[in-house]
Amino acid sequence: MMEHSASDSETEDHVQPLLRRKNTGDLQKAPACCSSRYGLAFLSCYGFFVAYALRVNLSVAMVDMLKNGSSGNSSSSVCPHHKIPVPKHNHTASVYDWDSETQGWILGSFFYGYIITQIPGGYFARKYGAKWLFGIGILCTVIFTLLTPVAADLGAGYLIAVRVLEGIGEGVSFPAMHAMWASWAPPLERSRLLTISYTGAQLGTVVALPLSGQICFYLDWTYVFYIFGAVGLLWFFLWTCFVSNSPSAHKRISEAEKTYIMASLKNELSPTIDYIPWTSILKSMPLWAIVVAHFSYNWTFYTLLTLLPTYMNDILGFSIQQNGMLSALPYLGCWLLALLGGQLADLLRERYLIHTVIVRKAFTIVGMVGPAIFLVAAGYTGCNYVLAVACLSISSSLGGISASGFNINHLDIAPSYAGILLGITNSFATIPGMVGPVIARSLTKSNTIPEWQIVFYISAAINVFGAVFFTIFGKGTVQPWAVQSVNIQ
Repeated sequence: MMEHSASDSETEDHVQPLLRRKNTGDLQKAPACCSSRYGLAFLSCYGFFVAYALRVNLSVAMVDMLKNGSSGNSSSSVCPHHKIPVPKHNHTASVYDWDSETQGWILGSFFYGYIITQIPGGYFARKYGAKWLFGIGILCTVIFTLLTPVAADLGAGYLIAVRVLEGIGEGVSFPAMHAMWASWAPPLERSRLLTISYTGAQLGTVVALPLSGQICFYLDWTYVFYIFGAVGLLWFFLWTCFVSNSPSAHKRISEAEKTYIMASLKNELSPTIDYIPWTSILKSMPLWAIVVAHFSYNWTFYTLLTLLPTYMNDILGFSIQQNGMLSALPYLGCWLLALLGGQLADLLRERYLIHTVIVRKAFTIVGMVGPAIFLVAAGYTGCNYVLAVACLSISSSLGGISASGFNINHLDIAPSYAGILLGITNSFATIPGMVGPVIARSLTKSNTIPEWQIVFYISAAINVFGAVFFTIFGKGTVQPWAVQSVNIQ
């Protein structure tokens, strides 16, 4: 096997497009239509749709789960209140008298389970295969979602426990899927395939937010969990029937596609699955560049996901619960730009031979600095809620560009260990979901526009720092420790 050294990395960055053209350009590229790799992309997209729909539906259902007045004071706002008539409906399910602190624990408990299984998820996916780990992880989330109404009736503590268990199940999803794509995604199709796969998360948010509100209105809040749970059970059936861990194990893949995928990856994968170079992984600066970028991006993402309804209601006097599509608009834009960005990123790499590292850094800068600019701008829109929502929507939408930047860079630097690397970076990136909104709320006790400007400035600064750090230390080539053979004593 060819020996690598750290000093060769810059040379590799320059010759990489030519090498990839040599490695993959002479292969007969298997058609995308009806292919197994794109079938995997769409089924995994469906899986992430389920995962995120089950993650966010509680925040909508919570409105109907509380007794009148339990959700806090929403009658006053800094700006004039925008009245939208909403017909009254009858509650047919139980309601609960939970104070704001209890509500906070219920809504945040998911992340305490979610962070536990990130690194183990990557490890077990590599060692035992990603298909069943991903499938059973989502299935566990589905089952506990179906048990949510029962847990709520038993008490807040039981509901918190159920949400923690949901997080544990869902925590393996991204690391497992990254490990699977290491065996399925040809290098010059990574951006396309992975953005189709992972944008199921945004699509799940787009659909679940308004649809949950409609379900609560026309039925009752319990059906939010039953209906989305049933959608998840259907996904698990399809996943078990049509997905395999690798092209070589797939029963229906064509020989042409199998040959194309395996030949394009033969020089990028480690020859053994038993050895994991933990020391080299933890000392890898390109990995820590992804960690910082991932943490920074999620700080803004989770702050907006959690506090956008609060900002709209307390500052702009416009309740997002009264307009489900308005709450989904930022995530719809994020989904669209992530898909388009994936197509553009691979086009630049394949047709125009742009270095992978340049593409990843450029998309990271646009996908993190752009949102920072519009987030700060949103704080200066005053009481113009149309302009404020536009700025916040553009901010979230531009964030979708980063899906083809740092977000899939794990597969560029170490495809054999991509699941483990994502488990590491996503562990750090889960922390903002637990502490970011708490810090933001502590800074906005009086709910004034200047206080919210501080929140937006902090999020924007963290975003810009993450983009700069990744631009300086990020790499686009397979690292030497990720492919070298090892003699185990």
